[in-house]
Amino acid sequence: MLSEAEAGPMQLRLRTMMAEEGSGCPVPRLLWASIQRVALPVFILAGVIAVVYCFLCQRPAQQRQLESPGWDMAELQLNYTGRRRDGRLRWLGGPALGRSFVHGPELDNGQLRVRRSGIYRLHIQVTLANCSSSLWATTRHRATLTVGICSPAAHSISLLRLNFHEGCVVTSQRLTPLAHGDTLCTNLTLPLLPSPNADETFFGVQWVHP
Repeated sequence: MLSEAEAGPMQLRLRTMMAEEGSGCPVPRLLWASIQRVALPVFILAGVIAVVYCFLCQRPAQQRQLESPGWDMAELQLNYTGRRRDGRLRWLGGPALGRSFVHGPELDNGQLRVRRSGIYRLHIQVTLANCSSSLWATTRHRATLTVGICSPAAHSISLLRLNFHEGCVVTSQRLTPLAHGDTLCTNLTLPLLPSPNADETFFGVQWVHP
């Protein structure tokens, strides 16, 4: 056995080692707890900022997409006003008409004006309302429907010329380049009357390429 003199220094060293070992453990725990208390709010704040940023950036992108040229299109119905004073057909469009709409182009006195340059797909169908009348028997050989650029004068050109021949309906579509401000006009031989039925007579364009 150790004497009391020898045991004293050894017990002192053991107590010192235990104190040093014990004093080293709380420090990392306190440090980690402090990091957690600081980091958690920072992570939450960063997440909120990221969500807000994505929301604010996404809205202009969606707005640009809606305003992109690919959405320039129109589907028009005949603005029927009875007997015509001239050969020009006049159109109208809008949600109130059901399947009709105008997005991008605009209507000017019943004629469609393009507001964005590019290549458009043009389609039209016209059904005659007086096919069985005696008037039709005398005019059927020269009855025509024409579609062209009537304004501005510098761009004036015929795009479609359709003959009814022995039938009561003409329908066609084509791709054509149009410039900003071009106004499309449709003309039907007088005194023929087009059917105002939206399933039988309609006109439209759709932007497909710059």
